[in-house]
Amino acid sequence: MNIRSFEIPTVMKHGLGAINALADEAKALGMKRPLIVTDPGVVKAGLLDRTIKPLQAANLDYVVFDKVVPNPPIALVNEAADIYQREDCDGLIGLGGGSSMDTAKSVGVVAANGGSILNYEWASPQPIKKRIPPTICIPTTAGTGSEVTLWAVITDPERKIKFNVGGTALIGAWLALIDPELTFDLPPAVTAATGMDALAHAIECYTCAYAQPLPDSVALLAMEYVGEYLRVAFAQGRNAEARYKMSMAAMLGALAYGAESAGAAHAMSQSAGGVHNVPHGALTGRLLGPVMEYNYLGEPHKFARIAQALGEDTRGLSVWQAAEKAVEAVMRLTEDVELPTLQALGFHEDEIPMLAEIAFQDPQTIGNPRDLSVQSYVQIWRRTFEMGKK
Repeated sequence: MNIRSFEIPTVMKHGLGAINALADEAKALGMKRPLIVTDPGVVKAGLLDRTIKPLQAANLDYVVFDKVVPNPPIALVNEAADIYQREDCDGLIGLGGGSSMDTAKSVGVVAANGGSILNYEWASPQPIKKRIPPTICIPTTAGTGSEVTLWAVITDPERKIKFNVGGTALIGAWLALIDPELTFDLPPAVTAATGMDALAHAIECYTCAYAQPLPDSVALLAMEYVGEYLRVAFAQGRNAEARYKMSMAAMLGALAYGAESAGAAHAMSQSAGGVHNVPHGALTGRLLGPVMEYNYLGEPHKFARIAQALGEDTRGLSVWQAAEKAVEAVMRLTEDVELPTLQALGFHEDEIPMLAEIAFQDPQTIGNPRDLSVQSYVQIWRRTFEMGKK
C-alpha cells in the first residue's frame, strides 16, 4: 500500500511592511528572549536594524547571532546552538536568505533534540524526534523558500558534501513572516539567482516521481509568477508588484517540496556546492535548463504544461513540441537574467567525472522524472559547460 501525505505546519503571513508585526507575532508564540540568526550582509544592508526596531519598541529582549555564511557548515550550527542554550533563549528568528533560515531551523533541531546537527542527517528512521522551538523565518531574498520548507541543507567540510536535515514537519518554522519590502534593494545578480532557484523548486517538484495534486497546483502558480515577474524584478528592483509576486513564487515553489525530493538539478547543485562554495541559486539556475533538456522525454505532458505556465504559446503544437518549448523558455530566461556560467562560478571540465559521481549519490537523484546514471550526469554537466562557451 502506497499512502501519500502532504503537511504544512507553518503559518504564512505576508504583506508590504509585515516586518512591523514581528514583536506581536513573537509574543503570540510565547517568545521572551529569541535568538536572531542572520548574516553580515543582512546586517550591512540595514535589515537587522529594521527587524529589531519593533522588538525594541515592544521591550522584547533578544540575542543576535550574525555569523551565518553561505552553505552553513556543521560547526557554525553547533556554535549558534551553544549560544542559544547559554543565553537561555526560548525561540528563534531566522532572518536572511536560505542559509540563515536553514541555520535557524537547524539550531532549533539541536536545541530540541540535543547533540550535533550531524546527528540529524536525513535517514530512515527519521532521527528528529521533537519539534523545534517556536521559530519565525523572515526571508530577505525571494528564492529558497526555506521559510516554509521541511528541510535544511548543511555543509560537511570533511566529506565535501551538503546533507539534508528534515523531511518532517518537526523542522518546519512555526511562522513565515514575508515582507517583500525587505527584497527591494537586492542586487540584480542575487535577484536572478534566487528567482531561478524558486523556479527550479517548482519545476523539479512538479515533474518528480513524488508529485501530488496539492503541490502541483502551487508549483504551477510559482512558475507563472517567475515567468511574468523575474525579469521585471531583475531590471527594476523596487517594483513592488514584481517583488511581491517573486516573494510569493519563492514561498509557493518551496511548498511544492513537501517532505520529499526534487530532481537532478538539485542533486547536482547540492552535491557540487560542497565542492565549490558558490551561491546555490546561481548554480541551480544554470543547471536547470540542461537538466530539463534531458528530462522532458520522461514527462512530456507535464513539460508541455510548464511551457504554458511560463507564457509560451503552445496552440497547434504536439505534446512533444510544447514540451520542448518549456526547455527553450527556461534557457532563454537563464540568459536574460544573466546567470553566471559554470566557468565563471569556478568549475572546471576536468571535474566532471567527480561531479557526476557525487550527484548520482545525492538522495534527490531518486525522484528525477527520467532514469539517471553516472553517465547521464556526465552528459548534463558537459552540456552545461558547453553553454558557457557561447
